[in-house]
Amino acid sequence: MERLIADARHCARRLLTRPGYALLSVLTLALGVGGTAATFGIARSVLFDPLPYTHADEVGVFWKKTDWTEEEFLFIRGRVPGFRDLALYRQRDVMLRNGDEPASLVPGVTASSELFDVLGAPPMLGRVFRAGDDVRGAEPVAILGFGLWQDMGGNPSIVGSRVTLDGIPRTVIGVMPRGFWFPDPSVRVWTTVPLNPESRNWNSTLVGRVAAGFDVAAMDAPVAQLTAMLDERFDYPAQWDKTKDARVTPVRDDLTGAMRPALLATLSAMALILVIACANVAALMLGQVNARSVEFAVRSALGANGRRLLQPLLVEAMLIATTAGALGAALAWGGFAFVTRVLPLGAWAESAAPDWRVFASAMTIAIGAALLVVIVPTVSLGRGDLLGVLSRGRTGGIDGRGGRLENGLVIAEVALAVMVAVAAALLARSVGNLYAVDPGVRTEGVAVVDVMLPRLGRPRLEQTLDELSTALARVPGVRSVGVVQTLPLRGGGYNLPIAVDERPDITGATTEYRIVTPGYLESVGVTLRQGRTITEADRRDSERAVVINEALARKYFGRTDPIGKLLGGDAGPRPSRVVGLVANAVERHLTDVPEPVRYVAVAQMPWIDQAQSFVLRTAPGVNEVSLLEPARRAIGRAAPGTAVQQTTTMRRVLDRAIGPARQVVLLLTLLTALALVLGAVGIYGVIAHFASRRRRDWAIHIALGLPGSRVIARVVGHGVLLVSAGIGVGVAGAAALTRLLASFLYGVSAIDPIAFAAAAAALLTVGMLAALLPAWRAGTTDPAMALREQ
Repeated sequence: MERLIADARHCARRLLTRPGYALLSVLTLALGVGGTAATFGIARSVLFDPLPYTHADEVGVFWKKTDWTEEEFLFIRGRVPGFRDLALYRQRDVMLRNGDEPASLVPGVTASSELFDVLGAPPMLGRVFRAGDDVRGAEPVAILGFGLWQDMGGNPSIVGSRVTLDGIPRTVIGVMPRGFWFPDPSVRVWTTVPLNPESRNWNSTLVGRVAAGFDVAAMDAPVAQLTAMLDERFDYPAQWDKTKDARVTPVRDDLTGAMRPALLATLSAMALILVIACANVAALMLGQVNARSVEFAVRSALGANGRRLLQPLLVEAMLIATTAGALGAALAWGGFAFVTRVLPLGAWAESAAPDWRVFASAMTIAIGAALLVVIVPTVSLGRGDLLGVLSRGRTGGIDGRGGRLENGLVIAEVALAVMVAVAAALLARSVGNLYAVDPGVRTEGVAVVDVMLPRLGRPRLEQTLDELSTALARVPGVRSVGVVQTLPLRGGGYNLPIAVDERPDITGATTEYRIVTPGYLESVGVTLRQGRTITEADRRDSERAVVINEALARKYFGRTDPIGKLLGGDAGPRPSRVVGLVANAVERHLTDVPEPVRYVAVAQMPWIDQAQSFVLRTAPGVNEVSLLEPARRAIGRAAPGTAVQQTTTMRRVLDRAIGPARQVVLLLTLLTALALVLGAVGIYGVIAHFASRRRRDWAIHIALGLPGSRVIARVVGHGVLLVSAGIGVGVAGAAALTRLLASFLYGVSAIDPIAFAAAAAALLTVGMLAALLPAWRAGTTDPAMALREQ
C-alpha cells in the first residue's frame, strides 16, 4: 500500500510537470467516455430496463397494429386459443377540464376493460378497469397517470371525484404509480368507452396475455386458429386481409422496435469513438514509455521486477482514467438532453433523464478504458532489451522500440474512423435521396395548426370550422386557409370502399379518403390537373362532389376522362360526381407508391371529426414560422373551447416523414467529426514520435546533402502509408458492419462506392495534414544543433 501511495504521488507529480500530455490524455478519454455513457444511459432505459408491467414477458401485440375494430374484438373476445386475456386500445388526445381551470389537451388511451389485467399493472390509488366498465350504460370512468395526478394537485382523495374529458364528466377510479406508462411515456390518462359490436372503424390495437405454457414469441399455432375464425366470420379486401401475415410481436419488441436500430447504431459508433480515444491515449503513453526507456532499463538493472515497473504505469493510467471519468460523467450529464433530442425516440424522449447510473457507467467505462490503454505500454516493456537500451543511452541514441505498436495503433484508429465516416456518408446520401422525393405538396411557406374541437353536434362543429377559418384568414401574412382531417405525410386517415359505375368488375376495393374544406388543396399546394377543386358551392344540399388524384384516375378510368363520372360506395347515401383531377400527393409514407385518393367536402359529410388540421399558406415574403403564435391567439379568441394540439410547418412535417435516418445522420456526422479530430491527434502524435526517434538520422542525411523537402516527403509518406493501411482495414470492416444500417437506407447500397470513397478521402486528407507539421519540423532541422543535442 505504501508503494501504491508513493507511486500515486509520483505519477501525479509527473502528470503536473507534463500538462500537455496529461490534458490531452484526459480530454481525449473524457470525450469517448462521456458520449458512450450518455448513449448507453439512453439505450439502457429504452432497450434493457424492465417494462413497468408485471406480465411484460407474457404480453404480445397482434398484427395489423391500429387496424382492429370493436366488432372484431367483441367477436373474438374470450375465444382466442393460447391467450388468457385480450384488450383493445387506441391512442387519442382528449380535452381535459378540471373545475374552473382552462381546458388542456392531454395524450390519452381509450381501452377495453381488460387492458390493465393484460399488462399486470396495479394502481397506486383506487382501482383499474374491471368487467362492465366498457358496456353501454356503464358509468364513464378514468384512470390518471402519476404526472397528471400531480399536476392536478396530487390529492390522495381524488379517487371518486370527477373530471371532464371531451365534454363528458368521468369518475376518477384510480391513479397509476410513478414510472408507469403505456403504450408510451407521453400518455397521461386512460378511459373506457362502450364497445359497439357494429363499429367497423379500423383504428385500434389488439394486445393479449398468453396462457400458461405458451411463449409469446412462438404463437404460430394459436394465431393460425384465430385467423381461421376471422376468415369464417369476416370478408376482407385484399390489401386489408387480416388472415395474411399474421403474427404476434412481444410487447417490448413492438414498443422499441423502431428505435432499436438507431440506438444500436449510435451506441456502436460511440464505442468505436471510445476505442479510438483509448488508442490515442495508449499511443501517448507509449511515447512516454519510450522516452523513459533508459530510466526503466536502469531501474530494472537495479532489481525492479516486471510488476514493479508496470505498477506506476497502471497507477498513471488510473489517475488519467478517474479524472477523465469524472469529466466524462459531467459531459454525459450535460449532453444527455442533446443526445435525447437527436435520437429518434419520439415520446420516449420525454421520460429520458440522467441519473446516478450515468456517473457510475462513466466511471466504469473509464476504468475499463484505462485497463485497455495500459496493455500497449505493458507489451512494450515486456519486449524490451535492457543491454541494448543502456548501450544506446550511453551513445546518445534513442530507443526505437514501440514503433510497430504505435503504427498498429494508428492503423486501428484510422480503420475505426473510416467505419464511422462510412456510416455517416451512407446515411447522408440516403437522407439526401429522401429529400429529393417530390411529396406532391408545398413544403415551404405553409404553416400547420392542429386543433381538437370541443364535443359538439355536427352543425355546430361545421360552424366552428368556418369561424376559425375566417379568423385565421384575417391573420396578417396569411394568403389562404384550408382544413383537412389527415395531413399528408403523416399516415393514417380514412380508407373507404369505392364503386365505379363503368367498372362493375371492381368489388371490395378501397381508396384513401380525405375530408377537406374549400381552399385546402390550394393552400397545401396540390396541383390541379383538370376541372376544379372543392369550393363553397359544394354544400350539404348540392350534388356530392369529389376530386380524385392521378393514381385513382389511372387505376379505375385508364385513358378515359374521369371528369363527370360517378363514384359510389363511400360515406354518403348518394354517389359523388368527379369534378376535378389533381396531382398525386404523398398521403402516408414518403417512399410509398402513389395511392388512389378521393377529396370530398366536409359540408357534404354526415360526420366531422374533432381532430382537424388547419393549413395556412403564407403571402410572398412571409416566414411561415412567424404565423404560428398569431394563429394560436386567433383560435383562442374565435373559439375558446378549441384546444390547439400543436403548431408546426410543412417543412417540419417533411422532416419527420424522412424518419429516424435524418436524426441519426446528424449524430453520426458529429461523431465522424470527433473521430477525425481524434484520428488527427493520434496520427500527429505517432508521426511526431517517429520523426523524433530518427532526429539524428535526418540531421546526418541533411548534413550529407539530402534536401529538406525529401525528408518532409519521407515523413509524410510514412504517415500516408499508415493511413492507407488503416483505410484498407476500415473499408473491409465497414463493408461488413454497414449492413446494420440497411433499415435506414433509401436509394443507396450498404456498400455504396461514393460513400466509401468519400470516407477514405476524408481520412487520407486528415492524415496528410496531421503528418505535415512533424514532417516540416524534421525537414527544417539544423543538423549541427540536432547532432550536438544527441
